Amino acid sequence: MADDADVLKTDASNGARPPPSSENGDTKLRNNSPSIQVNDTMAAEHKSPGEGATDDDHQDESLNSTPPLPPRPSNLNLLDERNTGSVRLSRRSSRPQLQARPTTALSLADVHTVHHQEATSSRSTSHTVSRRPSHAQMSRVPSRAPSEFGDTSSIKSYAPSVMGGPVESLMGEVLAESTPAWRALSAQLEVDNPFERHFADDEFFSAKFYHEFDPIETLNSEGTNEDLLLSDWKAKLKHFLILSSSGKPIWSRHGDDNLISSYVGIIQTLVSFYQGAKEELRGFTAGEARFVILSKGHLHLVAISKMGESDGQLRTQLDSLYMQILSTLTLPSMERMFINRPSIDLRRPLQGTEVLLDALADGFTRGSPSTLLSALECLKLRKSHRQIINNSLLKVRSPSLLYGLVVAGGRLVSVMRPKKHSLHPGDLQLIFNMLFEAGSVKAGGGENWIPLCLPGFNNTGFLYMYVSFINATESSSSTNANASHERQQASPTSRPEDEIALIFISANKEAFYELRTMRDELIEALKSNKSMGLIQAAVKKGHHTVSEILGPGTSIRHFLYKSRGNVQFTMPSYLPHFNGLVARRKLMSLYATLHANMHTKTAHLKVQHVVSHDAVAIAWETPLFELYCVAGPNATRQQLAQGANRVIQWIRREEERVFIMGGAVF
Repeated sequence: MADDADVLKTDASNGARPPPSSENGDTKLRNNSPSIQVNDTMAAEHKSPGEGATDDDHQDESLNSTPPLPPRPSNLNLLDERNTGSVRLSRRSSRPQLQARPTTALSLADVHTVHHQEATSSRSTSHTVSRRPSHAQMSRVPSRAPSEFGDTSSIKSYAPSVMGGPVESLMGEVLAESTPAWRALSAQLEVDNPFERHFADDEFFSAKFYHEFDPIETLNSEGTNEDLLLSDWKAKLKHFLILSSSGKPIWSRHGDDNLISSYVGIIQTLVSFYQGAKEELRGFTAGEARFVILSKGHLHLVAISKMGESDGQLRTQLDSLYMQILSTLTLPSMERMFINRPSIDLRRPLQGTEVLLDALADGFTRGSPSTLLSALECLKLRKSHRQIINNSLLKVRSPSLLYGLVVAGGRLVSVMRPKKHSLHPGDLQLIFNMLFEAGSVKAGGGENWIPLCLPGFNNTGFLYMYVSFINATESSSSTNANASHERQQASPTSRPEDEIALIFISANKEAFYELRTMRDELIEALKSNKSMGLIQAAVKKGHHTVSEILGPGTSIRHFLYKSRGNVQFTMPSYLPHFNGLVARRKLMSLYATLHANMHTKTAHLKVQHVVSHDAVAIAWETPLFELYCVAGPNATRQQLAQGANRVIQWIRREEERVFIMGGAVF
């Protein structure tokens, strides 16, 4: 055995090829040639006796050397076990040659289809996700490895390798001739349709949604209509409840206290049970409804939704309702109330603010892009025109002014703020809800003085807000002499898109007349430099349509673009594809699904592409922006990628028009 080992070492040093290795019954052939090539050195070592060697030498050599290897068969059949001798080869069907580099040509075992409960629940199984830097454009990239089946292209994604994540991000141009694997994958995606999960029966949902905002009658003294009222209450798609830690109801979007008292008691029992176990009840599912609970000090805020929203989105909405309560009471005063009287009825201190809470909740139910993205929308103006407005604000600024806002059609035109200070988006949302959604401020006329707490700025004290409305449809040729008349004649029933609001915020509660004078001077300055006419023209023009932005014939029907640095977003008009209330709600549900999948803690996606029978959508996230695009069901991947790139190119050209870059700083 030692001699054999020496011989094997000699053969290896002379370049002899080792025999094929076997692992788990499978032979791995390292040479694709039909026969084994023998090295010339080995051939020289095994000379015949007549080639310069004596008989004694040949006899000694035959005793100390191994016989030569047999010749390799020229027609080795890898699929026939009878021709392999003692080596067994697995019977496996032939597979196409895999490309050298990772591509998106995934097998079905590598693709994970997301179900709605998994995508919207924080309890999803975490996976290992690999990332690569985002690219500036999406395009088809030629494959560097040839394929037997003519697959000369690969689909390149912005996050090219998402291994085992909840959603595989595939983006790019598909091949003209789809492979069997791709056809199977497409069929799997169409079966699990994330857009049709929300409202499978359009007529049924439409009928219920049109009556979603109808008020529920009060319970009569005899209680004979209780069953009917409970049926109407349960038919609502979304509910919001606020109760105290002692179990007393504070506010409910639908139904009065007598109708919902039993349900409030059940919720209070569940919350108290978990608190007794030193845990926090955050949410649960009952039937088709998802319950999300947000506990803030002495308050419990509850959202009940049948509209497929994620827990994070519902919790954001509850937080906005909590900020609305703080804007009326401030945090220290509310805590003092509960410390002095734990069973206090908070409805009396909040009396009159029900209309604000109702308007905020209805905005969440209809679908609010601002709430979904936690950003504000700005009125599109030229940079030079906006700069003129900023200079006008700085010129007439009052010493008591803290913040100044010009809002037109529910969109921000200009903001004046101190250096290194800016308003929180949640505070601005509260102001916009009060002015343009609730209608309670406009009911008092065109001029208001409102004490207000901005929780994002300071939740311990009040600021004072001066608000004046101007009708955007009025002629810009009016003079300052008519300013007082305009204040009194501002229509409280005019549409939000026809109104311009001047908002001045001060910490001085005696600054009303000072800010009114500033208002008159600002209107005069805006009219003299023709900025008022430019604002009115932009308000009348409204949002651009998708065709005006991306050109005629585009497959994109709508998009949302958020600038993460500016905390602002822009979008086109809903028309002509989303005319009614139901169509817009379904669109926002689609965006909510994409947003929830992109921001799920266990799925660090950069790009998500979803296909259904009635829509094709993409979500794209980078450190600079978030983009959500929706196209028609017949749009190809190439058209969707081209549309997304056109949106980015348009934003780059118009960025200083659609977003406020800094504002007027003093």
